Amino acid sequence: MPHIHRRVLAAAAVAALVALTGCSSDLPADGPASGASGAGKGADGQKKKADESSFFVQADYEAQLAMRTKQPTGPADKPWEQAIDPQPVDTAKYKKAGPYHLCFSNAATNNPWRQVGWKTMQAEVAQHKEIADFTVLDAEGKDDKQISDIAELTAKGCDALIVSPNTTATLTPAVKGACPKVPVIVFDRGVGTDCPVTFIKPIGGYAFGADGAEFLTRKVKPGGKILALRILPGVDVLETRWSAAQKTFEKSELDVIGVEFTDGDAAKTKSIVTNYIQRHGKIDGLWLDSGATSVAAVEAFEDAGLPVPPLNGEDQQDFLQKWKDAKLTAIAPTYPTYQWRTPVIAALKILKGESVPKVWNLPQPAITEENLDTYLKPGMPPLHYALCGCEKMDGYPQKWGGK
Repeated sequence: MPHIHRRVLAAAAVAALVALTGCSSDLPADGPASGASGAGKGADGQKKKADESSFFVQADYEAQLAMRTKQPTGPADKPWEQAIDPQPVDTAKYKKAGPYHLCFSNAATNNPWRQVGWKTMQAEVAQHKEIADFTVLDAEGKDDKQISDIAELTAKGCDALIVSPNTTATLTPAVKGACPKVPVIVFDRGVGTDCPVTFIKPIGGYAFGADGAEFLTRKVKPGGKILALRILPGVDVLETRWSAAQKTFEKSELDVIGVEFTDGDAAKTKSIVTNYIQRHGKIDGLWLDSGATSVAAVEAFEDAGLPVPPLNGEDQQDFLQKWKDAKLTAIAPTYPTYQWRTPVIAALKILKGESVPKVWNLPQPAITEENLDTYLKPGMPPLHYALCGCEKMDGYPQKWGGK
């Protein structure tokens, strides 16, 4: 068992605000890309076309949508080791004998998605006897602290440095400064430099957003009223989710009647949905940029005595259970937490001189009615994420809060 040094775990419940995504919060120079937060202003956001967003990149959008149907390479039963369109890089110059000292600069453990991922990463480290030490610093969601953390870790004799950046632009100089000193592996959130040996991520936000929106175009009749619920503006992966949904809705005959920011708050979500039901009489579909408030949105219809329209959630257990119990018409795009295993695997490959993809695109499956029972895990807590890739790891399910 490696010796784990860590300075972590500040306020685990503080940031449900950005719940359930591994996203950064760099704002573009001209502010939020769409809409304005606050009830009654959200509908303005959907009038701005997707390709007018400061976050929208046409080439990335097209590439991510194409990746959804590509066959990944790698072990069929280990999606965290698979890669889509891998372009391998030579790592011979980093080869060295073990045992190894790995270091990890974590943006935060401040929402359930990150907490599940962090538990999974620790379990992955524990599987490798060649890792003698694992030093972890938690930035607690603060850019300045993470800049300091990265500087501290590069001075600790780490053999490889894993970074999950708090924000993209602000952390880029710190990562660039570390690259000449130690092989760097970035995952979950990106940086504005290609100096890391590899960047690991699922397909991305465009794929997530398109999966949910395309589902609604299939399940809602032309002219149907769609309400879009977002957590907050200016977050890269959430903005790309929304712009992909916009692109889909722009090409459809569906009517997006509102785009509202919920702050990831269940009570606010129920209030917004209730107000729209009262104002419009009927809502035919719900699109959400995160599963954090999906159950609250469903409950607003149940409280009003109305059938729940087609909607998307995410792979949280509470939504999957509600889906099954209430026989919802639903889909759950995912941003798999099994990606937290991959940086550890990548670091060991690099230190053994084995090639890794320059951009390691992991599969990003969607949960459908056909495979729902596969991902619904009895005995797991409501905020557990089904795609943890942790079911066969030591300590499961107890270490993940299960029974």
